[in-house]
Formats: sequence, C-alpha cells, structure tokens
Amino acid sequence: MARGTLRIYLGAAPGVGKTYAMLGEAHRRKSRGTDVVVGFVETHGRARTRAMIGDLEVIPRKSIAYRDSTFEEMDVDAILERKPEVVCVDELAHTNVPGCKHEKRWRDVQDLLDAGITVLSTVNVQHLESVNDVVEKITGIRQRETVPDAIVRAADQVELVDITPEALRRRMAHGNIYAAEKIDAALGNYFRVGNLTALRELALLWLADKVDDTLQQYRRDHDIEGTWETRERVVVALTGGPEGETLIRRAGRIAARGGADLLGVHINRSDGLSGASPAYLAEQRRVLESLGGSYHEIVGDNVPQALLTFARGENATQLVLGASRRSALATFFSGPGIGATTVRLSGDIDVHMVSHERAARGRVGLPSLTGGLTRRRRVQGAVTAAVVLPLLTLLLTHVRDQLNLTSDLLAFLVAVVAVSVIGGAYPGIMTAIAASLLLNYYFTPPIHRWTISERDNVIAIVAFIIVAAAVSWIVDIAARRTSQAARATAESQTLATLAGSVLRGETVIPAMLERLRETLSLDAVTLLERDVGTEAWTVVACMGGPPSARPEDGDASATAGERLALAVRGRLPRVEDQRLLSVFAVHAAIALEQQRLSDAAAAAKPLAEADRMRTALLAAVSHDLRSPLSSATAAVDSLSNTEIPWTDEERAELVATASESLQRLTRLVENLLDMSRLQAGALSVFPEPTRLDEVVPLVLDGFGAAANPVEIDIPSTLPEASADPALLERVIANVVANALRFSRPDSPPRISASAHGEWVELRVSDYGPGVPHTDWERIFTPFQRLGDTDNTTGVGLGLALARGLTEAMGGHLAPEETPGGGLTMVIQLRTAEPAQPGTDITEMSTT
Repeated sequence: MARGTLRIYLGAAPGVGKTYAMLGEAHRRKSRGTDVVVGFVETHGRARTRAMIGDLEVIPRKSIAYRDSTFEEMDVDAILERKPEVVCVDELAHTNVPGCKHEKRWRDVQDLLDAGITVLSTVNVQHLESVNDVVEKITGIRQRETVPDAIVRAADQVELVDITPEALRRRMAHGNIYAAEKIDAALGNYFRVGNLTALRELALLWLADKVDDTLQQYRRDHDIEGTWETRERVVVALTGGPEGETLIRRAGRIAARGGADLLGVHINRSDGLSGASPAYLAEQRRVLESLGGSYHEIVGDNVPQALLTFARGENATQLVLGASRRSALATFFSGPGIGATTVRLSGDIDVHMVSHERAARGRVGLPSLTGGLTRRRRVQGAVTAAVVLPLLTLLLTHVRDQLNLTSDLLAFLVAVVAVSVIGGAYPGIMTAIAASLLLNYYFTPPIHRWTISERDNVIAIVAFIIVAAAVSWIVDIAARRTSQAARATAESQTLATLAGSVLRGETVIPAMLERLRETLSLDAVTLLERDVGTEAWTVVACMGGPPSARPEDGDASATAGERLALAVRGRLPRVEDQRLLSVFAVHAAIALEQQRLSDAAAAAKPLAEADRMRTALLAAVSHDLRSPLSSATAAVDSLSNTEIPWTDEERAELVATASESLQRLTRLVENLLDMSRLQAGALSVFPEPTRLDEVVPLVLDGFGAAANPVEIDIPSTLPEASADPALLERVIANVVANALRFSRPDSPPRISASAHGEWVELRVSDYGPGVPHTDWERIFTPFQRLGDTDNTTGVGLGLALARGLTEAMGGHLAPEETPGGGLTMVIQLRTAEPAQPGTDITEMSTT
C-alpha cells in the first residue's frame, strides 16, 4: 500500500488562517471528486471557521473520561475504518488525553499516512521543537506542546499561511480570533507587534531552510552539479596565511550587501603538510564566525578542484580568493597558480581575486639547502665525505685495471647517496662535485690531469653530477618531509587535546599556561591583557617565574587579537615553536572569554531567577488572584444591593461564597509571601518538638468536609519531630491539598507516619494517575502549573513552597510512587532532641 502524503499549513501565530486554508483546500479537493472527511478541526469558537466546514463529512469524535471530566479526541480507528482519500487533522502538536492510543496527535497522523490516507494538517511555528526556546525568549511563554522538526520537514508539502502583524491585530480586535473578554489581554501580551514580527520572521527563516533542503535533495537526486543562483552564498578560501583576515572581511562585506550566507573553507593536503599556520586559522575562524559565517575544512591534493567541488556542493554563487603570494620567478618556474586555475575552471561561479599586502612577496618556493636536517647531521655528513672519498679513491686506484669507468661512477654515486642520507642536500652536492673532480683526475684518461679526452667520459661525468645532485636533493626533501610530518603529528596531538579541553570547558587559564611551559621547556609564561583606553598591560595569569609586565619584557611573545598577548621567558623558541606559541595564545584568549562568560552567566543567574519569579508572580496575580477576588467582590456587591430582596438562604450562600473566596485569596497571598521569603533567605524558622498526631488533625480540620475521606495512620508512640509547627501545618496542608485534588473518589488519600533512626517520616499517598519519574522534579517548580496547557502535570505553587519550607526546617520532601498507582509525598524531619529533666519546653523552644 502506498503511503499517504502529508500537507502542513504553517503559521507564525494563532489566528493567521491555517485551519481556514486547510478547509479551503479540502473543499477544492472535494469539488474535484476526492473523498474528503474532517477527522478533527478545532474552531475555538470562531464562527467563520465553523461555517467553513460546510458540507464536509465530519468523523464523530471519541469521548474519553479522565479525572472526573470528559474530553473529546480524534477517533483514529473510525477514520481508518472509514478509509477516506483525504482527512483534515487540525493542531498537529496537540497532546492527547491519557487513554488514547498515542500520546501525541502527530503519531496518530503517522498511522493515517501508513494506511495510505492523505492528511492535511496545521501547526504554528512556536510548536516546532527546534525553535521552542527561541519562542520562549520572544514571548515569555514556554509552549508545552511541541512536534519534532523531523516530522514537519518530512512532510511532502509545507505551505506558509502568512499575514502581517497589523492585519492580525485588526482581526483580533474585530473578535475573529478570541472572545471579547480576552482581546485586550491578548493584544497587550502575546499579540504585540514586536512578538508577531519576530514570530513571522522565525517562520519565514524556518521554511526557507526547509525549501533549501528540498532543493538540495532535488539537485542530488538529479545529479545537478551546476550552480542555481536561488540564494546567494559566498565562499572564501583560506590558506592559513596572514592575508586570511583581509579576505574574510572582504567576503563578509560582499555577503552583507546581498544578504548572502558566508562560508570559509581551508583545503588540507592528504599528507598533512599544507604549511598552514594553526594560529592564523584559529584567529580567522574566530573572525569568520563573528561575522556570522561558518568554517569548514576538507582534504584534497588538487586545491582548485577541491575548492570548486566544495563550492558547487554548497551551491555557492561567489568565490573569494587571495592574490598569489608567490614571486614572479616562482610563477615562471611552476606555471599558473591556484587562483588562475580556479578562475579557468570556475564556470558559472563568480570568482573575486582580492589583492593584499603579501601578494607577490613570497619566495621562489624551493627548499633550503640546509633546512631538512639539523646542523649536527650536516657536520656528520661533511666529515663522512671527507673520510669516505679519499678511502674510496685509494681503493679504486689499486683495482683500476680490473674496473671500468662505469663501475667507478657507481661506487662514487653510492658514496654521494650515503653522505646525502647522513648530512642532507648541501653535503651531498658538495660531495658530488668533489667526486666528479676525483673521477676526472684519477680515472678518466688522461689520468692525473684535469682534462677529459673522450666525449663519452665527459657525458658520464656530467650525468654523474646531475644524478648525484638530484639524489641529494630528493634525500633532503624526504628528510624535510619526515621532520615536518613528525612535528605536525606532535603539534596536532597537542592542539587536539588543548582544543578538546577548551570546548568541553575543562581547561582553566593556569593549567593551559602550565601545559605550554612544559611543552616548550620554558621558565615562565605570562598571559597579558591590554586596556584599550590606557594602553596599559595587566597580568591575567602567570606560571613559572616572575611575570612579564609587557610582551616586550619576555624573550618571545605572541598576540591573540588586539587585547591579549602571551609573553614567555627561557630559551628562545624556534620558528616551529613560535607557531605553536601563537596557537596557544589564541586558545588562551578563547578559554579566558569562556571563563568570563561563565562567570557572567553565574552572576546573571540570580537576576534571571528573580526576573522569572517576578514574571511568574505577575502571571499568578493575573490568574489565580483574580478568580477568588472576583467571586468575593461579586458576592459582596450582591449583598449590598438593596433593590434585591434576598432570602436568608441566599444571603447565607453569598456570605459563604465571599468567605470561601477570601480564604482562598488569603492562602494564595501567604504562599506567595512565603515563597518570596524563601527566595530571599529571609524566612524565620523556630523549631521545637512537635507531635505529628496533633498537627495533622488540625490541618485536616481546615479542609472541612473535603478531608473527611482521608485515612490517618499515625501511631501515638511516634517520636516528636523537630519542626516549626506553623510552617509544618503549611507544608502538610499544601501536600494534602495536592493529594485531594488528584485522588480518585473511590480511593481517598492516606496519611501515615513512621520513625527511622534520627528521622520521622510523614507519608501522604494518593491513588490518582500519578506522575512519571521524569517529571518528579518539575512538579516542584514554582508556578509551573500556570505554564501548562493541559494542567495534568503541573501542581502550581503548593509543592514548591512545601519543599522550600521543609528544607528550611532541616528536612526533606521527595516523591515516591504509590503501590498500586498514584503519588506519595514523603516529608522527612529530624527527631526532636529529648528534653533534659527540669527543662521547660517553652523555654527550650524560645532559645
């Protein structure tokens, strides 16, 4: 059976017209003869949406009883039995009531698609999992119902239902979205112009990424390698040289003018010997990412081909390269460079060749005659040549009659190779020249004269010199590459360890400086920071000897940006070590910034918590305080109305309503004040020996008839607990209120107590639906219930306050699973110290 297709209508906010557009598509398909039904459409009381259903067949909803209430959910089994061609399913991110087949509606949609049914659905951008935290920052409201991005991205079609913020607010003001009593609050909170504009941009950006993924998949499926200029992308090629920052900033300006994506790429050779400076690359990566770009590294020996393959794979439209650093002589010998080759092969990709101060100032690029091996090896090679050549000449002269010139040439060639292996190119070439002179004088006719009579011998001597020099050169290059590879391996291992520790946040500045000191065998390493205003240097950290006051005071230094520098004392670093020093400077700057950001985040955490509490308090005032206050006000206004003849029963009922509402209001205000004191650490606690069998009945009396079914099992022999009686009553009251709210009518809560060593435990068990283990800590979050859309896992302020008060008394409050189903709250308090004979309890509690 072919899988059905999924079409999703994506909106930036409620009321943009997603459901209306979905139903319009359903009517269009029905007019073409398609079998269309409505599986679930939520009208939210909107008359136009209800009218839009029209004559579409509606599958009856399934009624599910849950917590003394009845809910209506989509009947998936009925739809599967009906087997339509197309079904409309509103609100893809909806959470089903417990008792349904799946927890989430999008899983129901998957069943319908697997059955070959095409589904039309809707979702708002705030319900997408990847942007949920961004939406919370924008609106201040966390969406509890989310759908994985992969589900929406896998949809066959995603259509954006867009409307300007001003038009949406007008639609709201006209009463087309919410009821009249909710309009003012909605316009002043969620539906502010700034919120709607940000959500709209978020939806557009998310959909643009979805469209781009679809386009890339199409190009891959159809093997399209050419560039489609549907979206500007600028790629800047980084060689790891000093000109990289200039290229990045130029590419950044090009990308900014066209609103294009910026990508930086560095091509690594497969042998790992590209010659790029890790310090330059690290700094250039930082600059690139600060401009909003992304950094990439790929491996390729053919740099132009690898660069263009990457650019075409990213569907890049522009490529930024730096002018060659090679001199004219190097260009003459080695032919066209990377830039010219890239331009010739670029095709439809625009290539920008950017000049810079390093252009055409490089060396020819030939290896140094002394750069492959150490000085000691070169001296050993020269000594070997001075010893071997005379001995070999003496030996060959004794057997001159038995060997020809070819054998002599080969013998001297072996000597040249041996000297080259030991000393490198310079001793090897000198040995080749000396050997050619010895061959001429001792072995080519006329002997013992600096002339050569036969043309063949001249050719042989010249060929010997060329071969010997070439062999010496190749041996030296091999030694150079071996040395570079070994150093590159050591550097890469050091830098990989360093970078990994920085990324994991494990490395602190002193440890990093100590690692640098040990790696380069230095006496002291100092990290300095410059004040941009005063130009004065400040010591951030130092390991080893006395710190350097300025970078110039050290034996060597390396900078990281304009403000940080590393100054080292001890042996002077080699050229290769200077590169490693620069890399450490960059990583030290990153670690310092990371450390400061962590400190700033830690300092801002209390402020953020206070702000969250203020926001939650405002939410509580606007929700929970308004309800009892409104009820009490209405009752009092009714009693004060002299025009209505109230009967005694009606008057008593109004008085009871006002009293109950004011009591609710009083409890809520007390909870808010206590939570505020807990957050501020200003709550006064006066512990004294307290009997639980006396406190619990007092608490239950406060609940009146609601607490009649509660079972109590507190032994009279239970030790006294050390607690503040007033606070303990508040704790037990909040926990019992929670248990009464969620218990089943046929299974009332149970309160039991026991003693375990130095602890007294009070257990309040309910036999309701319980709470998943993963949500046990969430139920203690203050005001968490106010953010829940289904109100099934949130328990408001009560449990958060109960835990805070319990811990203030030196105890613990933790949840457990009730045997048979439900939730048990365990209140642990320390047993009271036994009173000494003759000590008055009142006096002890006061002290």
